[in-house]
Amino acid sequence: MGNNGTRAAHPHAVTELCEEGSRLYANALRTGRIPRTDAESAPCLTDFALLHPDPDDPNWLRPVLPSVALAQRLTPIEREISEHRRLTIALTEAFEPFMTLSTQETGSGHSITVVEGLDRINAALDLATAECKVEMLTVQPSGRSTEKRLLEALERDKTLIERGVRIRTLYQHTARYSPERLAYVDRFANGRAEYRTIDELVERLIICDETVAFIPVRDDRQIALELRHRGLVRYLIKVFEFMWNRAVPLSAGAPYETAPDGITEIQHSIAKLLVEGHVDEAIARRLGMNVRTCRAHIAKLASALGSGSRAQLGYLIAQSGILKQEGASE
Repeated sequence: MGNNGTRAAHPHAVTELCEEGSRLYANALRTGRIPRTDAESAPCLTDFALLHPDPDDPNWLRPVLPSVALAQRLTPIEREISEHRRLTIALTEAFEPFMTLSTQETGSGHSITVVEGLDRINAALDLATAECKVEMLTVQPSGRSTEKRLLEALERDKTLIERGVRIRTLYQHTARYSPERLAYVDRFANGRAEYRTIDELVERLIICDETVAFIPVRDDRQIALELRHRGLVRYLIKVFEFMWNRAVPLSAGAPYETAPDGITEIQHSIAKLLVEGHVDEAIARRLGMNVRTCRAHIAKLASALGSGSRAQLGYLIAQSGILKQEGASE
């Protein structure tokens, strides 16, 4: 009865493992087992099958390996994604005979469509993916993606590559330090998919062939624009190519190496945005890092330039000539 009461006051998903559960699970992985009494404060560990009784001693619990626990949860999700993919293809085939009968594509009022709601946006993306024949271009500002989104992207890219579609994706430099992102990229290191990073990206962008492009309208990604105007799509492709030519292949070395002036490339990028008057939160968002990391870089930049205050830092950046050096190197 006591355990049931504890569970009732202990609700959360496995993707949001509580602090006590995280601590105990990590300890169990390090030591090989923990006393059953220690786990009473985190019943989620047994509820989520992260701990199981020690067959040699019922008073102890042993941890399930993270790779095993992850596989147990991914399998039904991947099966569900595959089922949705089959449904998408079936719907596309069902409507295909009617596509040539529609006059809406030639009307200017239908070249830009507002798509509201994640379900509708994903459905529009699925349709564009199913129609894509040559190449998909994506711009993905860095940020921690949910397990569901990574799996959806994994299934989408796998389907495209199997059809012979080329994929080129741009991330920010911070993606190089994301284990989840690196593991994702490693799945497609076969020549059909290319990944590069650049210091600053403004917003997400997805382009399929020269046919359709998607851009978000709001930060919460609940509203997107579906663009089928050939001129707009071609313009966005030129924007992508401009960024792509300035980006660094993900397989290359880390782009944060220290320059001869003692300031890293990322600190040069921060210096430029500081001089432009951006606050810490805006700089962090544009460079794809959290605010704490951004402020740590600003502190190192201030130390390198001998600045004692934020106001003085902007003056010293301007006086140092580091931004002129950056412009000259380009």
